[in-house]
Amino acid sequence: MNGINAAAAYQAKHPTINGRPDVSLIEAMQKVSPQAQAKTRKQSEDFEAMFLNTMFAQMTSGIKGEGPFGESTGTSAWRSMLTDEYSKSFAKAGGVGISNEVFRSLILQQAQSSNNSASNNSTSAKSASN
Repeated sequence: MNGINAAAAYQAKHPTINGRPDVSLIEAMQKVSPQAQAKTRKQSEDFEAMFLNTMFAQMTSGIKGEGPFGESTGTSAWRSMLTDEYSKSFAKAGGVGISNEVFRSLILQQAQSSNNSASNNSTSAKSASN
């Protein structure tokens, strides 16, 4: 487990895309606070969990018969809780890669937004001093 955490920590500090350093993301992460990055990472994982939950619910909806996915009293409520927990567990363990792409897109947007607001502030300050 410790090796997995070390690998995740390394990946967080040295993001790659297609096996090469993701320079755009590295630069963007320098412009976004660590708190905003953590919040964005959580939201990305939540989004992937929601997607996986929808996928798992569709996969199990037509199953008939005995066992945890069978058709008996109360299994639909139990099944929805099970698929919800499965989806959260899958997303937290790395999922299918959706959260990484969502995280990358959101961080790039946040960095761009901070660039735009910084340039607008400097333009406003220049015009006010003239």
